[in-house]
This record gives sequence, structure tokens and C-alpha cells, in this order.
Amino acid sequence: MTKVDLGKFGVWRYYRNFTPQAARELEELGFGALWLGGSPPADLPVVESLLEATESLTIGTSIVNIWAVRADAVAESYHRIEQRFPGRFLLGIGVGHPESDGTEAVKPYDALVAYLDELDAAGVPKEGRALAALGPRVLRLARDRTAGALPYLAPPEHTRIARETLGADPLLVAEQKVVLDEDAERARAVARKMVPMYLGLVNYVSNLRRLGFSEEDVAKPGSDHLIDVLAVHGKPAEVAAGLLAHLDAGADHVAIQALNEDYLDALRTLAAILPLGR
Repeated sequence: MTKVDLGKFGVWRYYRNFTPQAARELEELGFGALWLGGSPPADLPVVESLLEATESLTIGTSIVNIWAVRADAVAESYHRIEQRFPGRFLLGIGVGHPESDGTEAVKPYDALVAYLDELDAAGVPKEGRALAALGPRVLRLARDRTAGALPYLAPPEHTRIARETLGADPLLVAEQKVVLDEDAERARAVARKMVPMYLGLVNYVSNLRRLGFSEEDVAKPGSDHLIDVLAVHGKPAEVAAGLLAHLDAGADHVAIQALNEDYLDALRTLAAILPLGR
């Protein structure tokens, strides 16, 4: 397969909330990839509509939940998309959350290994897939069995640790939430509409604790310090600096999740000051 080209910055958004018109504008602004959250179904219908609307933009899933979608079914979709749009799709997979998926009895790591084995058998190449990974064991699995890692809800310090674990070559995509607003309290209020939902999920909370955040920080609705790190806010230049910090820490690409109500306007502002070249 053709190696995917992501550029330095992309856009993360729930998969049903991307439109072909928005995809065209984001491509014209210079963003290199769109990341589809919320675990799209096995046939991945949104992917092709966004690829059809654009010329060079890469689409990645962030992520397909392995408990919700069978490996053989998503592999069929992968091959269909790759045949039509060579090198413009990256299949991101992950274990989701046992608390919400009802899968506490199954070891997530073993399930991931088995799923990757099935993708191998179905002919999905290592270079065409990536793995949601936070802890060292799954980061090593991403390194050994996929193109690289897709951490979520993690600050630049985690990016640095992830790069050390992955080594120099594997792909590392860091997701970062942002709020373009100079009013700290207002920006935190926006961030708290989303961030606290993750503070009830063990994998995210455990990762934040490993990074040194206290019990008070990770208790819902999250301390101001935690919110400020996980959803960078301020003037455009300050937000841009928070995004560039991930590149400085070793990320190849940053998936920006703009939490402003008008997310496109926020991304237009950032596009004017970020080094978006591919």
C-alpha cells in the first residue's frame, strides 16, 4: 500500500459531525487529516463521502471499537476504501472502555492481539492501521503490530513518554482539545462540557495518574489545572503553542479537537498561524 501522508496537523471530531463541505474547507486551509471519533460502523460510510469530497486529505478512524465491529467486516471496508483511494485512509482501532462496553471479563490486551491477528489474516497491512494506546504495553503493541499509536486525552508529557516507548520510526498522533477564548473561566466551562465524561473511565484516569496528576485533579469535574492541560485555551498564539508542544515532544501529527461552538471558525484562526505544510 501507499504510506499515508498526514501532515503535521489534522482535525478530530465525532464522525457524524463531519460534512463533505467542511472537509473541503479544512483541506483548503491546509489540514492534512480528519480523525473520525465515536466508533463508526463496519461499513465506514462516512469515510468515502469525505474522501470523495477532497483531493489529498487523509481520513483516519479514531477509533473503531473492537468490541462493536468484527475484524473481518472492517477489513472488507478497509480494502474497498484503499482500492478507491490508495494511501488516504488509516484504520485506527482500540478497545474502547470496559465500563461502557460490558466487557470487563475479557482482557483488553488479549482482545487487541486477537483482533490484530484477524486483520493480518484478512490482509490489512501493518502500515494501514494504528492503535489507540496510552500505557507502555499497548504502546509497544502499536509499535510492533501497526503503523503507530493514537493516544487520546493526554498532554505533551505523555507524548514524550510515548515517543520514547515507540522509538523513532512509528507514527505518533497526539489528540489535543482546544478552546479559543481568552476568558479562562468561560473556556473551562466549555471544556467541562466534555472532559469530565472521560474522568469516569479507568484507562484515562490511570494514565493521568501515571503522569503525576493527583486524585483531586482527576475527580470530576476535573481541577482547573487538569482542564487547562487537557483543553488548552487562550489567545490563538497561546493555543498554537500548546499544539506545537506535542510536536516538540515527539509527535508526528496533532489531531486538534476544537471545542468552540463554531469549530470551523476556531480552526480557520489556527490555520493562519500554525505551520500546516505537509
